[in-house]
Amino acid sequence: MRFHTRKWVKPEDLNPNSTLFGGRLLAWIDEEIALYAIIQLESPRIVTKHMSEINFRSSAKQGDIVEIGIDVIKFGTTSLTLTCEVRNMMTKETIITIDRITMVSVSIEGKPQAHGKTKIEYVEDRLKNNLI
Repeated sequence: MRFHTRKWVKPEDLNPNSTLFGGRLLAWIDEEIALYAIIQLESPRIVTKHMSEINFRSSAKQGDIVEIGIDVIKFGTTSLTLTCEVRNMMTKETIITIDRITMVSVSIEGKPQAHGKTKIEYVEDRLKNNLI
C-alpha cells in the first residue's frame, strides 16, 4: 500500500461523539482517489463509479493524523480500480478499509471514455520518457 496523503483531524471534522465523522473521512478518500486517478489516467474528467463495502474498524479524535493509502488493482478500458486503507498515525490502527473503488474516465458529455493506460506510471518514469 502506498500512502499518499495525511490529514490532521480538526474540530470541524468531528461527529457528536467527538470522533472523526465518517462522512468527512469518505470525502477525503474520494478526493484523494480522484486526484490519484486523474494523474494516472492523465484525464481531468474522472468520476467515482463504485465503492465496495466500507469497513470502519477504528476511529480518530481531534489532533490525530490520519494517512490515506491507495493501491491499483486493475486498469480497465475506461476505468481504474483501486483499494484503500486509512490508518491513524497516532494509534497505529487501521481506521477504514475499502476493498474496491472504481473510477471512470468520462467524455465532456459524461459518457465513459477509453483512457489508453495499462499500468501504473510514476512521475520519474514519465520524466525519463520525455527526455528520450
